[in-house]
Amino acid sequence: MTEPRKAILDFFHSNKGHFTAEDIFEKISAEYPSIGLATIYRTLNTLYQNNILNKFEFGDGKAKFELSEHHDGQRHHHHLVCRDCGSIIEYDDFINEEKEFFSRLESILSKKHNFKITGHNLYFYGVCKNCESKYER
Repeated sequence: MTEPRKAILDFFHSNKGHFTAEDIFEKISAEYPSIGLATIYRTLNTLYQNNILNKFEFGDGKAKFELSEHHDGQRHHHHLVCRDCGSIIEYDDFINEEKEFFSRLESILSKKHNFKITGHNLYFYGVCKNCESKYER
């Protein structure tokens, strides 16, 4: 394992959440001054391609990453994304119902379009409680 991979995996094991390459660079560059931003981008993509990280595009133009549930034993979850502040809320309230629904949907789509589905992402966009309260004044 290379030093950048170890540093980035250590970062994700110590910090839960969704992080951009810039977030990670900012947090680890003091401890690992030889790791540049380009190396972090390459390493994140390698870890994503190897199913160690999940990659999300929440509409802000920056890819965000988190440890995959297969790698870290995290629970399967989906996301609520605030269009104002960009905060991300993870939820798994109805995950069993969603798994059942998406399993049926994936099966139907796979057969209809002769397409092997390997995963999905579900995001709900809206306004979080903090941002909504700004507009109520």
